[in-house]
Amino acid sequence: MNLDSPCDSIRGIGKKTSQLFQSVGIKMVGDLLHYFPRTYEQYQAPRPVSTLLEGETASVEGYLTSAVANRYHGGRCISTSLCSDGEKKLSLIWYNMPYLKNSLRTDTVYVFRGKIKKKGSRLLIEQAAVFQREQYQALMKSWQPLYSLTKGLTVKMLQRAVREALANVPAAEDYLPECERIRYDLCGYSEAVARMHFPDSRETLIKARRRLVFDEFFFFLLRLRSLREQRQRAVHHFKIRSKGAAARLIAALPYELTGPQKRVWADLERELQGEQVMARLIQGDVGSGKTILAVLALLLVAENGYQGALMAPTEVLARQHYESICALLSEFGFPFEAVCLTGSMSAPEKRLVYTKMESGEASIIIGTHALIQEKAVFHDLALVITDEQHRFGVRQREMLARKGSMPHTIVMSATPIPRTLAVILYGDLDISVLNEMPANRLAVKNCVVHPGYRPKAYAFIESEVKKGHQAYVICPMVQASDLIEAENVLDYTETLKGILSKDICIECLHGQMKPDEKNQIMDRFLRNDIQVLVSTTVVEVGVNVPNATVMMIENAQRFGLAQLHQLRGRVGRGAAQSYCIFLQTDNSEASRERLAILNHSNDGFEIAAQDLKLRGPGDLFGIRQSGMMDFQVADIYQDADILQLANDAAERIRAQDPSLSLPEHVLLKQEYERLGRVSGDLDPNYNL
Repeated sequence: MNLDSPCDSIRGIGKKTSQLFQSVGIKMVGDLLHYFPRTYEQYQAPRPVSTLLEGETASVEGYLTSAVANRYHGGRCISTSLCSDGEKKLSLIWYNMPYLKNSLRTDTVYVFRGKIKKKGSRLLIEQAAVFQREQYQALMKSWQPLYSLTKGLTVKMLQRAVREALANVPAAEDYLPECERIRYDLCGYSEAVARMHFPDSRETLIKARRRLVFDEFFFFLLRLRSLREQRQRAVHHFKIRSKGAAARLIAALPYELTGPQKRVWADLERELQGEQVMARLIQGDVGSGKTILAVLALLLVAENGYQGALMAPTEVLARQHYESICALLSEFGFPFEAVCLTGSMSAPEKRLVYTKMESGEASIIIGTHALIQEKAVFHDLALVITDEQHRFGVRQREMLARKGSMPHTIVMSATPIPRTLAVILYGDLDISVLNEMPANRLAVKNCVVHPGYRPKAYAFIESEVKKGHQAYVICPMVQASDLIEAENVLDYTETLKGILSKDICIECLHGQMKPDEKNQIMDRFLRNDIQVLVSTTVVEVGVNVPNATVMMIENAQRFGLAQLHQLRGRVGRGAAQSYCIFLQTDNSEASRERLAILNHSNDGFEIAAQDLKLRGPGDLFGIRQSGMMDFQVADIYQDADILQLANDAAERIRAQDPSLSLPEHVLLKQEYERLGRVSGDLDPNYNL
């Protein structure tokens, strides 16, 4: 068995289980070993019943005061008993587990574990896990991995398969030279993978994660260096000269461009007319005016007879960009046609767009990932713009660029990344920063509050809706979990429907919905058919809803500061005053310190810099910036120190051995190529 063996070669995985594994992207043994836990369950020492609190997950050691009793109701078996720790009692209830009546004895001490609930004055656990005392003591010394699941796939199935794979896949020779591992204090790769799944302590987990994070950053940065070198050697055929379209639009705008906007536009205009291929990142807060710069660049390209493409991360945002650009073209009489291409369009609609793209009839093409599909052929693509770059992998951006003959590239991002990190993470791009907001934009008013404030927050949301406005409520989870104490979208939506006025339309949105369903919800919210949208962070990058004036974020301490700031950017986009309410649901002083930064600042770059100072290697879970830069394990804020080390390593090794042809780098090159084949995010066919 090796990493490229199919997962059904693992003992215990049959056809049905193999299909379940494939539904979460596990096809090969290597996929399984790199399907890392999302968190870990730690078995704490059993507690006296008198110390238990409603809502927490805890363990109790004791004996049954009477035999388990079974009764049947509505076709299901309900098993009940009482556990005593010698002083107080705890009710136990199990559903459809009739065998417990004969397997649990009153003369044996057990450990019962589960989520504590309260019914009247008594505490109870439903579906408690049952352990022998010795069995539980052994578990207390370990960290049990918990994985992202799908229906039918269980944690135990994954744990068993991973153990089997680790036992049967031979440990390969480490591709990172020993001198590099010593230089950066890194454990071996095989050890890191094993300890990431089954750590025996917090220290071994941190060490394992450090190696995996280093590798993710290292290979990513190797790729960026190659891209930059290719671009510096590239020559394009575009003859672009300013013919007045952009100047006409700037003069007619109902506002004056800010100083940073003028400077960035001057850079773009000069580079688009230059001989070298442009590759530039425009980094600025939500509302700082990136989109108008993209429109100006598209106009400059179009008036010279070439095509420009703008790729957005969601269909709703792509359509919104398309509609606003069409309105500008019509209002000012520009003789250029814009088209929109998204995955949900019908086949005849797509064929019409394909025809206009390939013939050159369409000068401006707006779309989603559909732009990089094989059927999307451009006539003469001179400019590629990607909006919210961190939502696209490097390879996706490159695939769009390869639709033309060395087109110019603009990347736009509202993700607040400190410049020191941006220079590394966008190493193939020149960086422009928009650090000034338009004069007419009102700053969002913020407050950090405790759970007791919820009734006032609900009343405030209702008052804003009565004024004709809308609100977002963000929850960290889709549905309830016995292991994580946090608000979830599904239950919260029903709760709000019971609290807010019946004439307020409340709907939910989350990442587990089908794309069409998500698009319909966002369309309805955009039209104000929905007044309150309860959502996960999927709205972080989505659509411009100027009418939304309230953002309420539950369990705010569970998010990174940069992500909270990005979420807050969904409001404050219209003329009305907007508000953001951060609900802190723990009593941690560290959480208060972090959230206070958001309470007193709307400057994304300042917030990102503060986030960088406050994060550390001890913060393993809970405040990861979701989806940032598409890294599987690494977090650019939490792991900023490792990013710097990986950057140093990539620079030194590239300088010493550009083609990775030295004997000590042969395995390194092979691993890079394997990653390109497996993930598809790194193109293995680049010139080292």
